[in-house]
Amino acid sequence: MHAPVANTIQLHLQPLKWGHYPAIIATTLALLLGGCAAPSDEEASADDSPEATSASPTPLSLDERWELWNDPSRQKVEAFRIFDNLSYVGLQWVSCYVLETSEGLILIDALYGDFAEHAEDGIRALGLDPADIKMVLVTHGHFDHSGGIKHFKDTYGAQIGMTAEDWVLAESEPSDPRFAFPQIERDLVIEDGQQISLGDTTLTAYVTPGHTEGVLSLDFEVRDGEQTHRAFTFGGVGLNFSGMDRTEAYLASVARIRSLSADGERPISVNVPNHPEVGQMFERRDRAATREPGDPHPFVDPEGYAAWLQDIDSAARQKLVEEMATIDSEA
Repeated sequence: MHAPVANTIQLHLQPLKWGHYPAIIATTLALLLGGCAAPSDEEASADDSPEATSASPTPLSLDERWELWNDPSRQKVEAFRIFDNLSYVGLQWVSCYVLETSEGLILIDALYGDFAEHAEDGIRALGLDPADIKMVLVTHGHFDHSGGIKHFKDTYGAQIGMTAEDWVLAESEPSDPRFAFPQIERDLVIEDGQQISLGDTTLTAYVTPGHTEGVLSLDFEVRDGEQTHRAFTFGGVGLNFSGMDRTEAYLASVARIRSLSADGERPISVNVPNHPEVGQMFERRDRAATREPGDPHPFVDPEGYAAWLQDIDSAARQKLVEEMATIDSEA
């Protein structure tokens, strides 16, 4: 586990131009364990896609998944506001969020291929200007999260942030050329414990290895009227990797997030996942659409978040048992 370091990014920019939980447990287990069928530990990143899981009657092949992932008619989702300062501009199977600050926009993840333009369209539909994108924080180096970085860098001059380990991953040549994406010079190299600030907004970065060696997780505040809530993006949930060391690192990362979540004065109450199914984003969206004044916010669920982390921990411990059995069988 990494110790936090005292390191801060501060951007000084010009002013702007402008449910219940048992079902989540069952779904998440299927998503996590089913993702192990991905073609490469470091490339496929089908970690949280329901279409890729063993829970499906007939699991899809990589070719079928690739077709699905690149079909606009099955991937495009209308942008929607989650909190006053946080909105969803992602796809059916992979997330992208826009976080509004007093000095511009921060994207969490960059999507891939032509879908980077889908995120732009969503930003416009929310009444925002993509030209105000100042920063893109990338949870890890798999193509579905990193593939659009060059677009946002070249089009808007956005600063791209990733951990050192996942810059290496993003720059590596994939075994399957379909997972390749346009590269850029390294921009922000984010370290554990780093405070990333833009205007009135500060995020805390945590390096939480497991799914990849340099998963970036983010801790930040979201606003609902006069109320604020602690939100968290666990940047790599999937168990589609192999090895005792990586599994133990994953467990240590989950334990660390559980400790953060259990803060009695400031518990994590909002799950901002980088694959929407993991946090039931669309089901919560639909409940929020009928929310009446005074009703609880459907995305605020500290008990559910703690239960989800327990579920992830259990799945990873089962994976560790399987990894140990593999080693014993090879001995």
